[in-house]
Amino acid sequence: MAYLSDPKETIAILQKYHFAFQKKFGQNFLIDAHVLDKITDAAGVTDEDVVLEIGPGIGTMTQVLCERAKEVIAVEIDRNLIPILAEDTCRAYDNLTIINDDILRTDIDALVRERGGRPIKVVANLPYYITTPIVMGLLEKHIPVQNITVMVQREVAERMQAKPGSKDYGALSLAVQYYADTYIAAYVPPNCFMPRPGVGSAVIRLTLLEKPPVEVKDEAVLFAVIRAAFAQRRKMLVNSLAGSAELGCTKEAAAAALASAGLPETVRGEALTLAQFAELANLLS
Repeated sequence: MAYLSDPKETIAILQKYHFAFQKKFGQNFLIDAHVLDKITDAAGVTDEDVVLEIGPGIGTMTQVLCERAKEVIAVEIDRNLIPILAEDTCRAYDNLTIINDDILRTDIDALVRERGGRPIKVVANLPYYITTPIVMGLLEKHIPVQNITVMVQREVAERMQAKPGSKDYGALSLAVQYYADTYIAAYVPPNCFMPRPGVGSAVIRLTLLEKPPVEVKDEAVLFAVIRAAFAQRRKMLVNSLAGSAELGCTKEAAAAALASAGLPETVRGEALTLAQFAELANLLS
């Protein structure tokens, strides 16, 4: 069996099936064996693992995962790719389940329960336009997941692991870091894909925490405070909080909470740590 990390093999498969890339699905197929190894090594895939692969495409990474993992569940939205996976590139693997579905509508929890409930590993080369909804969906639903190792736009990976005060720091940084430890395993140039994307990519691993690093009375209030803080990031936090319809607090209440947390009224959201946001949320609950 030919491995699809060889560009010639990828081209041959695409021509054989007269496959046309769908812009609406953000399809960019990996054609670099070194990067495939980086992803699976970062995920720490072993022969005891169940792996959920989101968007297998023609099966480039699926082949590697099937050889390393106990079982692979591949969820692919493009029905034109299903026969390529099932009848050609991955037909040799009996530890592969292929599901033709939108990952945002897939009951991942049920898939995990059907396999005994042991935490799974998620691996994906994610379409850039839908990275955040997919990652946040996996984190917020508290699905039994050990780690999530994904190829994303470089800028998004850097935002996920950004620290307070940096230009990349924002609501996504705080949301991801509330649920997981972050590690950028590799930076990937456009020439590792077919077709080439217009920007660089990165492989980031999110290792889920057993419990969040901060204690909050109400997660919903914490994330409402964070969203308000970065809705207009140049505004002072007191005005952002008072202007949030979601929070429904007065400027006086916002100012009092900031004072109680030992923060100046002129502070902006980009300066606060996750712990400071948690303290504010608890004061405003």
